[in-house]
Amino acid sequence: MNHAKTIGALRSTGYVGSTVKDEVRKNLIGKLRRNEELFPGIVGYEKTVIPALINAILARHDILLLGLRGQAKSRIVRQLPTLLDEFIPVIKGCEINDNPHGPVCKRCNDLVREHGDEVEIEWLGRQERFSEKLATPDVTIADLIGDIDPIKAATRRLHYSHEGAIHFGIIPRTNRGIFAINELPDLQPRIQVGLFNVMEERDIQIRGFNVRIPLDVMIVFTANPEDYTNRGNIITPLKDRIDSQILTHYPSTVEDAIAITEQEAWVRRDGLELSIPYYFREIIEHIAFEARRSEYVDQKSGVSARLSITALENLVSNAERRALQHNETKIVPRLCDLPHALPAMTGKIELVFEGEQEGTLKVGRALVGKAIRQVFRQYFPDPLRKRQRRAEGEQAEDSVYAPLLRWFESGNRIEVSDDMPVRAYLEELNRVKSLRDITLRQMKIDEKNIHELASAMEFVLDGLHQCSRIAKDEVDRVTEYKDLVQTIFSGRGESLDDDA
Repeated sequence: MNHAKTIGALRSTGYVGSTVKDEVRKNLIGKLRRNEELFPGIVGYEKTVIPALINAILARHDILLLGLRGQAKSRIVRQLPTLLDEFIPVIKGCEINDNPHGPVCKRCNDLVREHGDEVEIEWLGRQERFSEKLATPDVTIADLIGDIDPIKAATRRLHYSHEGAIHFGIIPRTNRGIFAINELPDLQPRIQVGLFNVMEERDIQIRGFNVRIPLDVMIVFTANPEDYTNRGNIITPLKDRIDSQILTHYPSTVEDAIAITEQEAWVRRDGLELSIPYYFREIIEHIAFEARRSEYVDQKSGVSARLSITALENLVSNAERRALQHNETKIVPRLCDLPHALPAMTGKIELVFEGEQEGTLKVGRALVGKAIRQVFRQYFPDPLRKRQRRAEGEQAEDSVYAPLLRWFESGNRIEVSDDMPVRAYLEELNRVKSLRDITLRQMKIDEKNIHELASAMEFVLDGLHQCSRIAKDEVDRVTEYKDLVQTIFSGRGESLDDDA
């Protein structure tokens, strides 16, 4: 692309710039008219966050995205530069991206007075017009706004009152662009006060200089509402100056949550065929949903979408490890792999006092159990439902599991583990009477696909355990399924499964 090289050449092209908010608004309107996707990869916000964001941009507002961790706030912010023009002209070498048609810094004004239309310009790309700063307690006014630079003054032989001695902070360096501050409440109140002029008067003042430098910048903040009480708060005058506060949220449906995890999780492993049955994806997401309503989990802290992402990655990794050990070519998760997802979960849930008393692992296992039970009931008749009168041509639901339950009641038991070869795993499960038939009838799995068939058969057993129809013990990575009556008084912490 051929761009003008001087102010004079730019003027001859008839180029007319606009403020950054007008520019973003104009480009958003164009995308809306062309029905283009505005924020690719943002799932579940189509009816809530994205319309609010569009309205704020059309109104030329500065924006605060307020929500718990893992709600795609930073991802949204980092996609805003796509609404900027591909390139804009700036005076060459200017630290604050001065507009050739109206420079504001002393250096550029001096250049224009001395050289006029011969002043060189350069073209700035949209990504170069976006800056992001994580608010931490050690951030200073000099970092954001600027300060006197003794080194610059000395090398240029300037006195400290000369504007050329100013070191500009990150906000003026993002002039004519978009500036984002993540985790705003972590910024000290006295530093937040320093943003007043930027938000209201659109200029900055540095130290004792009797100059005010006008800025053209769109500012976007992110914040976690829990930060208001834990680490700091957004001071009221600054909140008043933020035009639009947009609330983010977690996925409202399991389908949206699965789409997010599928998009973000790294599960494709080299050289091996991967198959993740859909019910495993549902179980992973239901773990997060259960955590977000558990009385043992601090709901004010939130449960990040990263829990589901990393849990699925760990689940696949354990299945991959098994496939590599046994020289198998296919990766298929098993129910007995789920305990290996716990390390990805325990660091992502904050427990209340009662949860800490129970212990992180125990709460995590209880959440996994409740998720399995929830998904099991979507695929199979509820084994806890009372026997109903037999409808015409319809079996009573208890009879579906009767042969299987009688097999366990006769004193039979099986043992499976996450490191068993697939054929040994399937052979052990095949010992359970009618288990294969129940699985094939309800899940509609290809009987020749032994990996998925075996995993689904264990899903049936674990679902019956979570519904308190058979017992399960886990010792040294070996899972044993057996009759419930024989172990009902063993006191293995079943109560937490009901309350978590």
